[in-house]
Amino acid sequence: MKETAYNQINPLIRIKETELLSPAQYEQLLNAETINELRDILKNTVYGEYLREDFEDNFEYIYSKEQGKLFEWFYQMAPEPEIISIYTSRFTFHNLKVLTKAEVTGQDLDHLFVEDGHYSLATVKSAVHTRMSSELPEVYLEAIREVHHYLEESTVLQAIDIIYDRSFLTYQRQLAEQLGYEDVIKEITSFIDLTNISTTARGVVQGQTETFLSTVLSSSGSIPKAEFLPYAGQTLETFTSFAVSTKYGEILNSLVDSETHELDLVAFERIKDDYLTNIFNKSNVVAFGPLPLLSYLNAKEVEWKNLRMLVVGKKNHFPVEQLKERMRSVNGS
Repeated sequence: MKETAYNQINPLIRIKETELLSPAQYEQLLNAETINELRDILKNTVYGEYLREDFEDNFEYIYSKEQGKLFEWFYQMAPEPEIISIYTSRFTFHNLKVLTKAEVTGQDLDHLFVEDGHYSLATVKSAVHTRMSSELPEVYLEAIREVHHYLEESTVLQAIDIIYDRSFLTYQRQLAEQLGYEDVIKEITSFIDLTNISTTARGVVQGQTETFLSTVLSSSGSIPKAEFLPYAGQTLETFTSFAVSTKYGEILNSLVDSETHELDLVAFERIKDDYLTNIFNKSNVVAFGPLPLLSYLNAKEVEWKNLRMLVVGKKNHFPVEQLKERMRSVNGS
């Protein structure tokens, strides 16, 4: 579809961008001395309608509902729903994990369901139970069947996460290639590459085998999966040398401890989010195509992550400097 198809929705996105928390508001939130002061600062934002006395205790519920409403609006407005699925599919796959575990263990995990703006709790739960659906795309049903097939021969629940995570990354790349937008393919490919680097690093620390890494890593990135496998059984320092030799070396170098020469895995997710945000910053000068839409969705997710971190931090009296170090980049700042 031609990029001009986004002519109608992009001006609406620019209006929505004005509702995002500003750097000045973040500074106020960081310096709030209590959770009550943080709540007062948020009164004049889009979160004002949710600021009941128990706001901080129900943030995850509020976040899920607000996210669902936003995604639902985008599905109605976007000329290509696949663009929205690039973002929402991670939550759909999360729901598949949760409800599959509920099915297998007999637990009620409905409270862990996250709104994805498209598929209801009843729809996903039915698909997990019957392995069929007239609403879910075949890619989800294939993942469900693969999980069930595995569980027929094994009781290792970790496989549920592994299979769904791998299917999610494959689906991301398929959507990007199907849409054909260069910037979207770049972002998705980078996301997969950095996820593989993080997964391998954690696997090395845990002493995982080459077989395990081959199972959990995605083949949909730009760095061949085979290049990661020899690091099973190696040290994190050795893998770190490989990681910084890749095209992501510039951002990963800042994570290498000067004494141990190892990646800081605690800070890795923040650095990954900031890198992907910088890819989307190009949308500030782009008027056409899906990049402004994806940039806004990314900015909104970053805002939710930052706000969640601030709420938890203020509840637990974390120092301002500690919170500032954990903040995700906002519009490149």
